[in-house]
Amino acid sequence: MATQSGSRKVIYAALIGNLLIAMTKFVAAFFTGSSAMLSEGVHSLVDTGNELLLLYGLHRAARPPDLSHPFGHGRELYFWSFIVALLVFALGAGISFYEGVVHILDPEPVRNPMVNYVVLGLSALFEGATWYIALKEFSRKKGRLGYLAAARRSKDPSVFTVLFEDSAALLGLSVAFAGILAAQLLNMPVLDGVASIGISLILAATAAFLARESKGLLMGEPAQPEVQAAVLAIVQADPDVQRANGVVTVHLGPEQIVATVSVEFEDRLTAPEIEACVERIETCLKREQPSIVALFVKPQTTGTWREQRQTIAMAGSSDLET
Repeated sequence: MATQSGSRKVIYAALIGNLLIAMTKFVAAFFTGSSAMLSEGVHSLVDTGNELLLLYGLHRAARPPDLSHPFGHGRELYFWSFIVALLVFALGAGISFYEGVVHILDPEPVRNPMVNYVVLGLSALFEGATWYIALKEFSRKKGRLGYLAAARRSKDPSVFTVLFEDSAALLGLSVAFAGILAAQLLNMPVLDGVASIGISLILAATAAFLARESKGLLMGEPAQPEVQAAVLAIVQADPDVQRANGVVTVHLGPEQIVATVSVEFEDRLTAPEIEACVERIETCLKREQPSIVALFVKPQTTGTWREQRQTIAMAGSSDLET
């Protein structure tokens, strides 16, 4: 719940900031005729819609399990995060690119450029505030990892999506400022359109990264190595377990993990004793690793486990070669 609370705080801050910024940019674009400013307004409007979709995804993902979804609805968040990435590309980058091409083919001088500068300055201030909130929350979760490495390992796309969106927004503001200033100083209105295309490239790169990460989560990613090690340690600690061979995990949501453990029990155990052992392990896991929402225990010898893992590894290697 603490994770979702932090995620919602970041999204709400970005939502309010982007809505105010979008309205300001559109008003400025109307009075000045700036292509870069119009692209920036579209960018902020798309970001506002994206925050709403992320909030909707968090709401849907928090629903309890039912007969149709016995493991819960955690992947709803991953689905809507993927939709957000597509919208950044299709609407943000696409419209910005179109506006840039139109103003390059038919350039018009920017009217009242000072209005643009004021709006860009205020936008940078508001965007920087929401970016700092997202950065602070993401830094708290990433530990000692770098930002890109932490984003790749993160199982909560809501925070890193907002962070990368806001980072792209700040870069876009810089490009818009440079384009408008160059167009004014050099008396080359075409540079305003060039800036709009630059903004579209920034958005396209951001969308590609977000789509790649969201796709991985949607397809199913394993739990972090430290979580897998903790599960194995808990299983191995039970006196009726001869050996915990290994564990296979998959994230269904940021705090929802399904785990399958290969266990070699003591030969002397009867079926009721094995059931009691599994119940002890489940009780301990719920206490020590509450993110494990479902545990499956497979009685298996160590040799059989290793053979199966080798088969999977060989199949994966052949897929990479082809």
